[in-house]
Amino acid sequence: MRVLLAGGGTAGHTSPLLATADALKRLRPDVEITCLGTPRGLENRVVPEAGYPLELIPPVPLPRKVGGDLLRVPSRLRAAVRATNDVLDRVRPDVVVGYGGYVSVPAYLAARRRGVPVVVHEQNALPGIGNKVGARVARRVAVSFPDTPLPKAEYVGLPIRRMIATLDRPALRAEARAFFGLDPDLPTLVVTGGSQGARRLNQSVSGAAEALGAAGVQVLHVVGPKGEATPVATGTPYVVVDFVDRMDLALAAADLMVCRAGANSVTEAAASGVPTVFVPLPIGNGEQEHNARPVVDAGGALLVSDAAFTSEWVAATVPGLAHDAERLAAMSAAASGLVPRDADEELARIVLEVGGAGA
Repeated sequence: MRVLLAGGGTAGHTSPLLATADALKRLRPDVEITCLGTPRGLENRVVPEAGYPLELIPPVPLPRKVGGDLLRVPSRLRAAVRATNDVLDRVRPDVVVGYGGYVSVPAYLAARRRGVPVVVHEQNALPGIGNKVGARVARRVAVSFPDTPLPKAEYVGLPIRRMIATLDRPALRAEARAFFGLDPDLPTLVVTGGSQGARRLNQSVSGAAEALGAAGVQVLHVVGPKGEATPVATGTPYVVVDFVDRMDLALAAADLMVCRAGANSVTEAAASGVPTVFVPLPIGNGEQEHNARPVVDAGGALLVSDAAFTSEWVAATVPGLAHDAERLAAMSAAASGLVPRDADEELARIVLEVGGAGA
């Protein structure tokens, strides 16, 4: 059986794609998997590193405003569909799986023309344009959050890496803190803006370094590939890194985390039981706040608007929370039971069924 997985750009698409690929291999070791991406996305690094072949097509960004770029979309889309047809000729997949974004729309359209069945997976609580198109032609539609407004939606959860889904934070804590050069005993705040970083988070947390250090709260700060943080030295560890490959260790090191509310961030934090302050990205269609809402409503996280997340807020709120072991334990318990941890295999079974192989 041959499967084409279409998704790229950021970790929001590539992480569930790779989690599904690994699950397919566990369920059917003889399955042939090819990934479809664009030349400028994160997939160009992470897909080959994971050992899967990668085919590239031209990106088709969908502008949010009327202008020249919008007028060029039809010609770009036709070129991308032609390139995808060439990939289909080479790969001859039994099923195409799309995760949304720039890559998936050409894949959906090309697969429909060739009569190849389509499976859609939507990461966010509010779907993007690409998967709204895909849901119209898909045989099955899987979603990460209940009540996602897509036709034929089946709630399976978000596929996450096994090292996160099976994480035992207490057992790994000492190793994780040693790995990052952190004190083994101090309350630990982990800050990450996702694969691209987040300027607001970087500035606001690093600007509160003096208050955090004075309170004995150490920080592991993942600033992103183009981000930066310049915390003042306090004598309390404040470790700044560009990127983390071992997110399981970052989660295990954390007593508390600050992050955006992309689907991956919400699901990985909840699945591993990390108390979290979610700061939704203030652009798009509001999907990040919707992603975080179930965890926040259950008491597993705090929700702070981008505008309100200032250094003053961090200094006034985080030290007390990081030292409140009873509240952190309650938040962890509230979050950890909310999201499925086996979504990778559930989606893989759907893909195998649609592709004709069963599971």
